[in-house]
Amino acid sequence: MFVLSAFADEISPDPAEQLAVLKACRVRFVEFRSIHKTNVLKLSDEQIAEFKRRLDGEGVGLSAIGSPVGKVAIDLPFEPHLDLFKRAMDLCDVFNCPRVRVFSYYPPADKPFDGDWSPHRDEVIRRMSVKAELAAAAGVVLFHENEHNIYGDQPERVVDIMRSVNSPALRCAYDAANWVFCGYDPVKGWELTKEYTTHLHIKDWKKPKGDEGHGHGVIAGTGDGQMSHSIADAVKRGYQGYATMEPHLRGGGPTGGVTGPDLFPFAVEAFRGILKACGGTEG
Repeated sequence: MFVLSAFADEISPDPAEQLAVLKACRVRFVEFRSIHKTNVLKLSDEQIAEFKRRLDGEGVGLSAIGSPVGKVAIDLPFEPHLDLFKRAMDLCDVFNCPRVRVFSYYPPADKPFDGDWSPHRDEVIRRMSVKAELAAAAGVVLFHENEHNIYGDQPERVVDIMRSVNSPALRCAYDAANWVFCGYDPVKGWELTKEYTTHLHIKDWKKPKGDEGHGHGVIAGTGDGQMSHSIADAVKRGYQGYATMEPHLRGGGPTGGVTGPDLFPFAVEAFRGILKACGGTEG
């Protein structure tokens, strides 16, 4: 069963508009990344309380705290970033949502990076292990997203994280578009990481042509993400979890993406079409 959710800040920075569009799309969950152009972990307690009142009033829940934890250079001090992680954990209690999205660190900030992660691999695993231990103690599950330019932007390194940390409190969020963007085969990405995957981000990507740059986000099923492969296999494996819309139809970057209130409903319905064609059910 696939429960639809959304990075609602792709619709608009305005939480009222976010919820109005989600209601029209019959999507009842949000992966909370930002409102008012401010990241969830930077919002004040008053802003958090107001957004929770809005959610409760509309009968909308959270699929996860869409945190940026792990999106810092691996050679920067750990403690300040660990404090940010603890803020995410606190918000799990506020929203009664025991799930947090995380990442596995950018290359060093103090020198050029040649692509060799081996000098930094042990520190990545150590930091991810510390967070997984804290999450496990709190009854929280962390979802590692395969984001561009982090340690876990390659399928084999994602597997390394999962096997090395070896905790049920650390699982994978599968994003087919990110594999395409990073130059990896999304089918291989799915096959290598599916046993750890308990969360889905629904985003498709078209490879660049010529000097187009990095390509661009497209409606699910029309890009190079081979989404039907992962969804059909997830159905076969009895997937029970969230499928979070993150279309990036008008662009995206390290802090989020933009789709807009006009295009977002088309993105949702396109995924529903894929899900139906693959024999999946929406919960």
